[in-house]
Amino acid sequence: MKTTSPAERDMQAVKATGRDTRAEILRRSIRANVPVRKTFVQAPRGSACRHGPLSEFVTGRDLRGLKAYLLIVAACSNGTDGWSTRHDSAVWARMMDIDRTATEQAARTGAWRTLRRLQDRNLITCTRTGTQITVTLLREDGSGAPYKRPLGETEEDLYLQIPSTFWTKGYDEQVDLPALALLLVVLREKNGSKFPAEKAPDWYGWSADTHERGLKKLLDLGLVERRPEFKKAPLAPSGFTMAYLYQRAAGMRPRKPRKTAVVRPTGSRGKTDGIDDTKGPAAAAARRGR
Repeated sequence: MKTTSPAERDMQAVKATGRDTRAEILRRSIRANVPVRKTFVQAPRGSACRHGPLSEFVTGRDLRGLKAYLLIVAACSNGTDGWSTRHDSAVWARMMDIDRTATEQAARTGAWRTLRRLQDRNLITCTRTGTQITVTLLREDGSGAPYKRPLGETEEDLYLQIPSTFWTKGYDEQVDLPALALLLVVLREKNGSKFPAEKAPDWYGWSADTHERGLKKLLDLGLVERRPEFKKAPLAPSGFTMAYLYQRAAGMRPRKPRKTAVVRPTGSRGKTDGIDDTKGPAAAAARRGR
């Protein structure tokens, strides 16, 4: 029987996990909330087809690709490196948890293939130099257009926000594909919205059954909440109709930017002022994009 040496045990004890890697990516990108254009989930009103690129992940059963894409947006969308991020293929594999069930070389190959699928969908470009892989964001609508930070000034530029706690608290490890898709749908809309399953094929591009399973999983995980709404219906057998209204649970609401302290000019006795960065043009644009 194979035995593990003390050195190997020590190495395994300190080795970074997938969650450690994802948390470090979020820390480096300085992200409290990750912005994703709403057109990734659903095309604007008046479009010939309302399906967004998200539908391809759902119908293609590509949970790994969807998780990887959202984390890439988190890593790149602060713009510190030209909307790009670069890591060794082993880091990409660990970020996607592929290393947990594959050999090192197979995990590296799996990470590259996942990134190539995202490139085929016109969501990123990726290049490989040795073991290093560089990924650059493209616009979330799948048009292949260059990425620009969304400001929420037009309907095509409105965006949803994913709190970084989705990753740091491990919710990303608990959701299945229907739940993750529906989480993005809920985050896209206002609190208190209805999400009728019978509309899912036309609105989003997946089945009513997938829609219902996704909402149920979100409720089970405590990521969304719902309440019934009753309306008078004189011609209904019961005399009323009922529909559920959904909203984000507290943990999935966008986190407010922290107040930063600045030193007053000379003569202020060294006191500091709390500067509220939730105000101003940039913050106003962000609020319009929610």
